[in-house]
Amino acid sequence: MAMKSYPPEFKADAVALYLSDPARTYASVARDLGINRETLRLWVKEARADGTAGGAKKAGPAKKPASGPISSDDVLEEENKQLRARVRELELERDILRRAAKYFAGRDELVSRFEFVADHVGAFGVKRLCRVLGLSRSGFYRWMKAASARAARAAADAALAEEIKQIHEEFDSTYGSPRVTAELRGKGREVNHKRVARVMRRFGIVGVHLRKKVRTTVPEPSHQKVPDLLRRDFTAPAPNQRYVGDITYLPVGEGRFLYLATVLDLGSRRLAGWSIADHMRTELVTDALRAAATTRGSLDGAIFHSDHGAQYTSAEFAQVCAELGVRQSMGVVGTSADNAAAEAFNASLKRETLQGAGRWSSPREARLAVFKWITRYNTRRRHSTLSYLSPIDYEQQSTARVLLAA
Repeated sequence: MAMKSYPPEFKADAVALYLSDPARTYASVARDLGINRETLRLWVKEARADGTAGGAKKAGPAKKPASGPISSDDVLEEENKQLRARVRELELERDILRRAAKYFAGRDELVSRFEFVADHVGAFGVKRLCRVLGLSRSGFYRWMKAASARAARAAADAALAEEIKQIHEEFDSTYGSPRVTAELRGKGREVNHKRVARVMRRFGIVGVHLRKKVRTTVPEPSHQKVPDLLRRDFTAPAPNQRYVGDITYLPVGEGRFLYLATVLDLGSRRLAGWSIADHMRTELVTDALRAAATTRGSLDGAIFHSDHGAQYTSAEFAQVCAELGVRQSMGVVGTSADNAAAEAFNASLKRETLQGAGRWSSPREARLAVFKWITRYNTRRRHSTLSYLSPIDYEQQSTARVLLAA
C-alpha cells in the first residue's frame, strides 16, 4: 500500500528528482513516484523556502512594472537579465567542480570535501560551495570547530606511527596490526588495536601476509550455520512472509562504486526495504532490513534468504534479525541460483536504469536514477509474475480479496 507518511530522505530525493530535469512537470514526477501532485509541489516549495532545494529555480515570467504597458523589449531585457545571471552561476559552479576534480585526486571522502570548502571559501562562499558539493553547511561548521581537536589527534597518530615503524623495522617488516598492538602493549603502551590498524593503513605500514585466493563470499567463522529454508522456491502464499536480499554494485564515474542492499518480498515482488551507501559494511544490509520492517510495520516470523556474504553471516546481522523476529535462510556458497530472485531483480534494475551505459557520471546521478526506478517499480512497473500488476497494486487487490472473502 502507498505510504501515508514519508521519511525526510524520500522527500529530499523526490525534490531532487523534480529539480534535476527542467523538462519534467510536477504531474509526471508525482505519477512516477506514486504520490499526489500537490504533495510534491508543496515539498518543492518548502525546500526552496528553507534553501535545501539544491537545484535551479524555474525561470518565471518577467514582472510587470508598477505602471504603464509592458513592451516586448522590456520582456526580452528581463529574460536576458535572468539568463545572464543563470549563466554566471553555472560558470561559477563549473569552475568549482573543475577545481574540486583536481583537488580530490580521485578521492571523494567527506573530509576532503570539507577541506576543499575551507580552502576555497574566500573565492566562492560557504553556501555556494556546500550546495554544489552536496554538503551540509552545519556539518562544515562543526568540522571547522573541531579543527584543533583534529590537529591534536593527527599529531598523536604521527607519534604513534613512528613507534609502529620502529617495531616494524625491528621485526623485518613482517608484523601486522595484531602483533604490533601486542608489542606496544608489552612495552607498557595502552593502545586500542583498531587505532593501530587505522594508523598503519594511513601511513602505509603493511605486514607480510600470504597471498590468498580471492573469494566473493566470505562468511564469518564465528557465526552459526544457517539452513536453506527456501530451497530455490522463490514463491510465497502472501506478502510479508518470505523475503530475499542481496548487495549489488552501482558503478559511478572514475572507477568508483556505490552499493545497494535490497529486501524483496517474494509474495508481491515489492522492494520493501533498500539502502545505498559508498561502503559494504554490515550496516548497509541492516539498514535495508530495518527499512523493510518500517514499511511493513513488522517482520515477525518472516523468512529472509540471502547468500553467504560476510555482511549476512555476521553476528551483527544475526542480532538484528533476532531483534526483528526474522528467520534467516541461506543457500549454498558460490551458487547464484540459490538466490536467483534477488539476482534477477538487480539485473533488471541495472539494465533498465543504465540502458547500456557502462556507469553513471556521478554518485548523485546514480542515487536519483535508482530512487526513481525503485519507486516506479513498486508503484507502476508491471510484473509478469503478478498478472502484469505492479507490486503495490497486487498487494491492494490481494487485501481486497481477503476482505471480501471475510
